[in-house]
Amino acid sequence: MSLKKYLLNIPETAEKRIVIVGGGFGGLKLALKLYKKKFQIVLLDKNNYHLFQPLLYQVAMSGLEPSAISFPLRKVFQKTGIHFRMAELETVIPSDNELVTNIGRLKYDYLVLATGAKTNFFNQDQIEKYALQMKSAPDALFIRNRVLENFEKALNKISEEDIKSYLNVAIIGGGPTGVELAGAMAEMKKYVLPKDYPELDMHNMKIMLFEASPRLLSGMSESASASALKYLINLGVEVFTGTPVQDYDGTILSLPGGASIDVKTVIWAAGINSARIDGIDDRSYGRNNRLLVNSVNQVSGYENIFAIGDNALMTASSYPNGHPQVAQVALQQAHYLAYNLRQLTKNRPLKPFHYTDKGSLATVGRHLAVADLPFARFKGYFAWLLWSIVHLFSIVGVKNKLIVLLNWSWKYLTYDQSLRLLVKHKSKN
Repeated sequence: MSLKKYLLNIPETAEKRIVIVGGGFGGLKLALKLYKKKFQIVLLDKNNYHLFQPLLYQVAMSGLEPSAISFPLRKVFQKTGIHFRMAELETVIPSDNELVTNIGRLKYDYLVLATGAKTNFFNQDQIEKYALQMKSAPDALFIRNRVLENFEKALNKISEEDIKSYLNVAIIGGGPTGVELAGAMAEMKKYVLPKDYPELDMHNMKIMLFEASPRLLSGMSESASASALKYLINLGVEVFTGTPVQDYDGTILSLPGGASIDVKTVIWAAGINSARIDGIDDRSYGRNNRLLVNSVNQVSGYENIFAIGDNALMTASSYPNGHPQVAQVALQQAHYLAYNLRQLTKNRPLKPFHYTDKGSLATVGRHLAVADLPFARFKGYFAWLLWSIVHLFSIVGVKNKLIVLLNWSWKYLTYDQSLRLLVKHKSKN
């Protein structure tokens, strides 16, 4: 065999090789569904862990450590025979059934792209430069550091305007992430920060949530949206719907009509899109750079390349703009694709994907949440309890579940988040 085939040290076998790019919800589920079958499974990811992204906001708000919502992929794959490589995809060469990564090349029989999505700044370069985003564990830690560091700086300011600029927090985007961030920040302001910073007047701190569309949680029912709005207002969050942000230069947040706000902490949670992959034909992409796939998740124009999850765009009569970019879609597509890949090797008919909407949940704070389920809509304590149970049991690893439960229990009993640590890397220069 040529050296080229061994650059990732994956042994050659007689089995069909399925290469999965991305260890998120869809990629991990697919690998675990297929490893007992007659395939060689290779999973590539830029990180060596699976991250439970729905709880990233709690890392940013000092409620959890990143390790509590992360699980080592190599531990997941122990005794499975799945080959894992920490690598970043650079190019796909469909004509050779080969892909190029930052650590070498690899042949595939079937390629599954489960690369997820990235933050969409809607071509607003200056906002992208200065605003904080939250798509990874380092992003969440950076937000935590920024918020705490700005409070430390506010202690040393004399001017009330300067103090306000460091205490203020603006969150852009009224989807689940923005709503949950705003609620968590409001509870910190109410229960935690006054005790940590008694010298600061918390009336000088504004928590602002901006949403360009007419209402919050646009993917949920109007009743859920109205309830979330009421909860946030009662917690002291200033909510601005129908208000797109114009610009941000690191200090001044510009709004429509010439209005502006002096704020040092701006968190962008307004949307996501996918990154284009070199080597995939431009005609295979749809809106927001999502890969166009058919009913069995084959990428348009390719027979042995598939896409699942946030980076896949499958249209249906009930989803003309594609399925929602949520974990349930990725998990269900992984389940269908695992079945269809087995069918392909047997030359049997494939099963078209049909999404089963199991409902949507969003939490705002203690005993404050909304639930849109196929059979019922409700809010308040029981919605919050359901949200907690669903998220707790969705985390990978028994130890991680216990750590999260312990942190949540401590916070519930004491109204305290004990992870308010400013941890920063110090440059040697």
